[in-house]
Amino acid sequence: MPAEMLRMTGVRKEFPGVVALDDVDFRLFPGEVHALMGENGAGKSTLIKMLTGVYEVDAGSVVLDGAPVSFAGPAAAQRAGVSTVYQEVNLCPNLSVAENILLGREPRRLGRIHWSAMRARASELLARLDLTVDVTSPLGDHSIAVQQLVAIARALAVNARVLILDEPTSSLDSDEVARLLDVMRSLRSTGMAILFVSHFIDQVFAIADRMTVLRNGRLVGEYTDITPRELVAKMIGKDLEVLESLRAVNRKPGETFVEAVDLGRKGGIAPATINVHRGEVVGLAGLLGSGRTELARLLFGADHADSGDVSVDGKPITLRSPRVAVSRRIAFCSENRKTEGLVEDLTVRENTILAVQAARGWTRPLSRRWQDEIVAKTIRTLGIRPADPEARVGDLSGGNQQKVLLARWLITDPKLLILDEPTRGIDVGAKAEIQRLVAELAADGMAVGFISAELDEVLRLSDRVAVLRDRHLVAVLDNNDLTPEDIMAAIADGGSE
Repeated sequence: MPAEMLRMTGVRKEFPGVVALDDVDFRLFPGEVHALMGENGAGKSTLIKMLTGVYEVDAGSVVLDGAPVSFAGPAAAQRAGVSTVYQEVNLCPNLSVAENILLGREPRRLGRIHWSAMRARASELLARLDLTVDVTSPLGDHSIAVQQLVAIARALAVNARVLILDEPTSSLDSDEVARLLDVMRSLRSTGMAILFVSHFIDQVFAIADRMTVLRNGRLVGEYTDITPRELVAKMIGKDLEVLESLRAVNRKPGETFVEAVDLGRKGGIAPATINVHRGEVVGLAGLLGSGRTELARLLFGADHADSGDVSVDGKPITLRSPRVAVSRRIAFCSENRKTEGLVEDLTVRENTILAVQAARGWTRPLSRRWQDEIVAKTIRTLGIRPADPEARVGDLSGGNQQKVLLARWLITDPKLLILDEPTRGIDVGAKAEIQRLVAELAADGMAVGFISAELDEVLRLSDRVAVLRDRHLVAVLDNNDLTPEDIMAAIADGGSE
C-alpha cells in the first residue's frame, strides 16, 4: 500500500456551545477516491474547512506528505496542493473560461497577460478532462456540469495533489454525473488523492475505494467492504426500517380537494387535468424539464395559467397569485430553497413565521410569545438542529434548512402541500425523516403533491403517480406495486400515437 498522502489525527473543532468534531481520524492515499459520509451536521464540512485552513484546528494534527501542516487559509492550502471544488461553484461567471482557470496565475510577457498562451494552457487543462469548449466564452454561459469541470481544471492548474469534491453532483443530470465520475477515475489513475462528499449512495459505491463515516461530530469508522444498507445504518445510527416502504401507513384518501381541468400555460406546460384527494400523496414523475415544476407552480398561483379551470373543495377559483392559494390553504415548497424559499440572513424563527405573517399582513405583527411557542413546537416536531430558534438559517445544514422551509408552511395548516424536490441535496437520514413526515401528514388527511427525480422515492410515498413528458401530462397511474420500469415505460410511450 502506498504511503499516506494525508493524515488527520484526533482533530477537534469547537464553536461556542457546540463541539462540531471530536477526536476524529482521517487518512487519504494517493490514487484513491475516499468518500466522506455522514448526515448533514455530522461534521463533514467542518473537517474539510479544517483541512483547507478555513478553520483552525483546536486539537489534533494534520500531516501532508509526512510533514505537519497548519494552513493559514485556503490559499495556503492550495499552494500546498490541496484544492476544493464546492457544490456551488465558487468562480466568476462574468469572466471567460480561461480567465477562471488561470485567475491569479496568468502567463505574462513583457509584464502583460499573454492571452494566446493563457487560452492554449486553459484548453490543454480542459483536454485532460475530455472537455472541449470555447475558452474565451463567459463561464456563466455554460452549464453547471461544465462549470464543475472548469473548477477541477483550475485545481489542475495549481498542480493539486489532493482534490476535495464537496457535493459536486447535486445539480447534475445522470449523463453529467457519469461524465464527472469518469473524470474522477482518470484523475485517480494519475495518482491524485480525491476526497469525495456526496449524499448519493449509488454514486459513492460506483466510485469510492474507501469510506469514512462521521456521525454527530465523531468518527464511526473507515470501511472498504460494506453494503449500502450497512453504510446507511452507520450514518443514521439505526437500522433501515425508516427507509422501508412508507405506503404501509394506513391511508384512506378522502374527497377531492383540488381539481384542475385543462390547466396550462403557453411556454410552460400543455393543458393538463389532474386532481388530488385529501389524505393521499400524488407523485409527479418525469425527466428533467418534463413540466413537473411548471404544473406545481400553476397549482400554487406562482405562474398564471392561460387555460383551464381549478376548483378547491368543489368551488371554482382563479389562482391569480400565491396569496390566493395560501388563502385556500395551499402551500408550496420550492426546489430552490436558497433563492425562492429561505432568507439565509434571517433566523430560524423569522423564516418559519414568514408565510403566516404575510397572510396576516405586515401591519398586524404576530406576538413574540406566539412566535416563540409555535417555532419551539416545530423545532421539536421536525428535529431541527441546532434547536435554536435564533440561529441564522444560512448557517444550518441543507437538511435542516429544508426542515425550516417545511415548518414555515406546516404552521399555515395547509390542506394541500406541494413539495418540489424536498429531499434533494440532503443526507439519507434527513431524507428518511422528511419522507416519514410526508407519509404521516397524508395519513392525517392532508393532500400532498410530491415531486422528485428519484423514482424509487416517488413510488415509496405515492398513492398515484402523474407522469409527465416534454411538458405534457401523459398518464396518471394508480400505485399498485408500480416499478421504476413502469414509470419509464409510461414516459417512453407518452409521445406515441
